[in-house]
Amino acid sequence: MLSVLPMFSTQMIPVQLRIALGALVAMLVTPMLPTVPADGISIWLLVKLIFMEVSMGLLLGFVCRFVFYALEIAGGFIATEMGITLPSEFNQLVSGPTMAPGLLLYWIAMMTMLSLDLHHWMIVGFQKSYALVPFGGAHLNEALLLDLVARSGKVFVIALQIAAPVMAVSFLVTLVFAVLGRAVPQMNVFSESFPVRTLLGLTSLGLTCTFMGQHIANYLRRLPEDMLNVARLAGVGS
Repeated sequence: MLSVLPMFSTQMIPVQLRIALGALVAMLVTPMLPTVPADGISIWLLVKLIFMEVSMGLLLGFVCRFVFYALEIAGGFIATEMGITLPSEFNQLVSGPTMAPGLLLYWIAMMTMLSLDLHHWMIVGFQKSYALVPFGGAHLNEALLLDLVARSGKVFVIALQIAAPVMAVSFLVTLVFAVLGRAVPQMNVFSESFPVRTLLGLTSLGLTCTFMGQHIANYLRRLPEDMLNVARLAGVGS
């Protein structure tokens, strides 16, 4: 799970530290779990159990990344509406180029996550998931697949909600310059609208950063509960 969480999967954290964090979490969680009888377990059954537990950890971490995927999409929407898609920054948090608005939203989400102490609550949710999905009891069922598809569909909705103010301002600028283009045919509407679109887009982005942060915090607070819901669905039939 720690290998795919946004906070711990970055290149800024060395691999040795990530392995040490995983071992530390395992050492702290293991004493609170029921003992698993290991008598008579064959090597193939052990490999199967390890694969199931690794897959379950990756699934829980993947669910927690949905909000950050939405922020990347929202950053792309904002950059497109403001006309700043060409300059991109290397985002060390995702190990790839990201538009400047997406990088800003990503850092807002990371700082919000730390300030709300959600990284600790996610570890608590990880420990409680073993009560819902016992060791080796995860199952791939229809309810789990439907829930994952529904969560994937919400990523685009969250991105639209976050980028809505900038998109609304861009729409108004496009509408105004469309009217000016009809009134003054000699005007090059395409080139003249770019500075206004960028200036008003940056202004609206700066004025709505607080509201974006509150919106992001509302979704981040749901991450521990989302982990438990996915674990509950994966444990159906166990």
